[in-house]
Amino acid sequence: MEKIFKGESMDKFKDLVKIFFTIFGSLIGFFLGDLDIFIYSLTAFVICDYISGIIRAGFERKLSSKIGFKGILKKIMIFIIVGIANICDKNLIKNQAMIRSSIIFFYIANEGLSILENALAMDLPIPKKLKILLEQFKEEK
Repeated sequence: MEKIFKGESMDKFKDLVKIFFTIFGSLIGFFLGDLDIFIYSLTAFVICDYISGIIRAGFERKLSSKIGFKGILKKIMIFIIVGIANICDKNLIKNQAMIRSSIIFFYIANEGLSILENALAMDLPIPKKLKILLEQFKEEK
């Protein structure tokens, strides 16, 4: 067993891991488009929303692994939609990121509102105008 993790076998394993992550990263980059400030911002908002949702659930004593898993699936779906938008841009609009950018801006705004909702549910102060905006969105749902 020790021999597996020493010497040549370990070097081969490391090389395979590097190859896997290179291929995986290339595919993600191709699918999502440029790893620009929009994707970085969306990723930050998605992560912050997920974390704020967990914090809120803990605050309300409603932590659930099933709900958490559903949340992860929803976040993955956001990136699938961004990827599809990127493919549409590349094939329909030819090298412009109009659809992709619009989708990303929509989800950044949506995640931002969700973060604010989580803060509001925990009795944290938020600006009055944003509170009114959140109430309007709740009524539309």
